[in-house]
Amino acid sequence: MGSQEDERLLLELLQGNGELYTGDGSVDIKGNPVQKSKTGNWRACPFILGTECCERLAYYGISINLVSYLTRTLHQGNVSAARNISTWAGTCFLTPLIGAVLADSYLGRYWTIAVFSTIHFIGMCTLALSASVPAFKPPECVDSFCPSATPAQYGVFFLGLYLIALGTGGIKPCVSPFGADQFDDTDPDERVKKGSFFNWFYFSINIGALVASTLIVWIQENAGWGLGFGIPAIFMAIAIASFFSGTPLYRFQRPGGSPLTRMCQVAVASFRKCKLEVPQDSSLLYEIQDKLSAIEGSRKLEHTEELKCLDKAAVVSDADMKSGDFSNQWRLCTVTQVEELKILIRMFPILATGIIFAAVFAQGPLFVEQGMVMDRKIGSFTIPAASLFTFDIISVIFWVPIYDRILVPIARKLTGLERGFSELQRMGIGLFISILALVTAAVVEMRRLQIAKELGLTDESVAVPINILWQVPQYLLVGAAEVFTFIGQFEFFYDQSPDAMRSLCSALSLLMISLGNYLSSVILTIVTAVTTAGGNPGWIPDNLNKGHLDYYFELLAGLSFLNFLVYVFYSLKYKTKKASS
Repeated sequence: MGSQEDERLLLELLQGNGELYTGDGSVDIKGNPVQKSKTGNWRACPFILGTECCERLAYYGISINLVSYLTRTLHQGNVSAARNISTWAGTCFLTPLIGAVLADSYLGRYWTIAVFSTIHFIGMCTLALSASVPAFKPPECVDSFCPSATPAQYGVFFLGLYLIALGTGGIKPCVSPFGADQFDDTDPDERVKKGSFFNWFYFSINIGALVASTLIVWIQENAGWGLGFGIPAIFMAIAIASFFSGTPLYRFQRPGGSPLTRMCQVAVASFRKCKLEVPQDSSLLYEIQDKLSAIEGSRKLEHTEELKCLDKAAVVSDADMKSGDFSNQWRLCTVTQVEELKILIRMFPILATGIIFAAVFAQGPLFVEQGMVMDRKIGSFTIPAASLFTFDIISVIFWVPIYDRILVPIARKLTGLERGFSELQRMGIGLFISILALVTAAVVEMRRLQIAKELGLTDESVAVPINILWQVPQYLLVGAAEVFTFIGQFEFFYDQSPDAMRSLCSALSLLMISLGNYLSSVILTIVTAVTTAGGNPGWIPDNLNKGHLDYYFELLAGLSFLNFLVYVFYSLKYKTKKASS
């Protein structure tokens, strides 16, 4: 019986490893090749999606209502609280660069998520303790006197907060690429399923955000901050447990060494050989003869004709031939290593157009301010202006299954593409929808100002009798834009980035979101300075009835339209990555 089993296994191997093992170089946790029938695919994804849902619930459970804790419990002023939140939020989008470099260079995505999730959990517990232990928070206000928090109390609170920022820096750039790693790039069926994974990944994020913005916020406001911070910590523990539970089913990609070092090596080697001619025959450029790339965990990349100046790094010089030493990558790089840098450069214009989209997405506070000067009553119930963000989340939750189950099959028949739309087409549709969202917000504001003028309310800082539900379409459009653009970015930066740089490219897309938030602040500052010159109230005064918030939305819509044109130009020129099987 043993010999028959050996013969069967040998026959399967002779029929081709592609039928038995993955073709993208993935391994199990021990470093052995993985069988396609027993690992990865959708069987591994529930653990990853569960991890993301619980982690995002924990994160948003802290961040959404943080300003209330800073002002009411720690007795900070509005300006100080806003500044501390902005600094912390900015840090949360910068730390992914740390996690990405560690994941791609040394730890791999699995162990990076494991280590930084633990840090995230410790931060959550520290924050929960700071809100529960009386010694860690200042006493309650007495009449109008509110004692400030001591340095030690601030220390415990901010220690927890910035441990969370560090922890999320190892999770954000790694979870979506790790989930996509469960699908074999060389298998057409699994490539289609990978497109669906990104849809449900973003769906799980928004389920977590919905629970955090409703249930967790209500608990914080009504049952206390100790419980309000403690429950997110429990969900973070559930996230970690979910992640580790799927370990036997996961497929792993080996870390390929520092991508930053490899890019520097290409730049240095091409500069050293700047006087050499690049041969017309690209097969003469240096590449190892093995089937696998010299970069651990990466397939070989095919040579492209763009940016030929970088090809000089792969030119074998007479000195290289004489020495016979091809191991010094500061002097001679493989074609694959050169192509890594080319890909990153080609991706940069697409990456940069995400800054304006992120700036549009950062207009939430102005949407809230607009809602605060509208009629917020539905019968006897007064709707908090900020609660309309729920429609953004609902829109995402609605559009993800519609896109995945209805739009993609229809588009697949029309375009012949396995995912219905290409990643670039999907992102472009989202950018266009974001323009419509801003135009809608501007139209609502124009109508609000018209009513204010007709009723003589221009000089009064009061709500105008136009129902706040007129804002719902702009929130729904923003949610639809997210489904197309943000999920399209997940797909694009995973598929088009080099195998050994996927976490880094994911972190760079997060960096664009951070830059978009900063750009929004810069635009707002410039607009305020210009429009208030000469004693004018400006477009966005304290009394919005005297301002022109509609002009500001129109300005952003114009910038978004120009950004869309730039995006179309570069997306039409973009050449997709070609990797060996």
